Amino acid sequence: MNEVIEWQGYLGMFDENALMMQSPYIHNDVLVFGADSDYTTMAIAGLHLLSSRGIMISEVRSLPLVNPSAVKSATGVTVLCGEEEEACDWNLLVGEEATLVFTNDLERDLGFHGPSELESLDSTFYSDMQAAWEKELSSTHVSQGAYVSEAAYMEGADARLGFMAQSHDQALVWPPRQMDGDGKRLQQANSPLLASAVVESWTKLSAAGAPSEFALRAPVLGGIQTVFVRFEQGPCGVFLVADDEQYEPSIGDQVTFVVRRIYAQEGLIRYGMKAKPASN
Repeated sequence: MNEVIEWQGYLGMFDENALMMQSPYIHNDVLVFGADSDYTTMAIAGLHLLSSRGIMISEVRSLPLVNPSAVKSATGVTVLCGEEEEACDWNLLVGEEATLVFTNDLERDLGFHGPSELESLDSTFYSDMQAAWEKELSSTHVSQGAYVSEAAYMEGADARLGFMAQSHDQALVWPPRQMDGDGKRLQQANSPLLASAVVESWTKLSAAGAPSEFALRAPVLGGIQTVFVRFEQGPCGVFLVADDEQYEPSIGDQVTFVVRRIYAQEGLIRYGMKAKPASN
């Protein structure tokens, strides 16, 4: 059996340089994604795992089931989809269930044997969450409280998903902004933040009190959990807790961050960083 690596909420298994990623959840004996995951978030986690093992990829060819712009913003890796003719050493193979494989040798037979014990999702929870996302992903669905245009979302994606901060007055500014308090224009974000922070406060919003962009899923989740954190390099920020984490934060907790679905608007999924306990 391959060594199973718990990584950013997924399970990873290596066969030489090839990497298989899979969800840790099943429903009716079928692998399924957690509440805020999909092929894009899993692909980003897989590229981070490959990088942590010294396997650096600049381009990967894939079916159009992952969001190329989100992957590029979060990892710097270019995803080639469709009929591009460019030579590409690495391929991203997407499975019918919640699995994918990174490989640089399509001719070699791959042998992956995942764990037999996986977490079974409650049927009502799973079906309600799928229905909520389906409605939220409708091209006509627009949150009444927090409209963010596609252009505005894309403009800040690199800094949000890549944790890039601005250097200003010998300090780091994150999330990036156009001007400081004195109206001085700030330079582009080019200083990486470490994906580790300490919880300074936290809030649990009830389903009824959740912002409107989460109104469809908050009742299914039993509310929305957020944390206010301080990074070791100075900046602070507010983050949602990953939906599939059974985590009750406490002040002083060390947390790390993973890319997950945040919400959808006009048929476009907004991806972003969510917090999870550093020990998991």
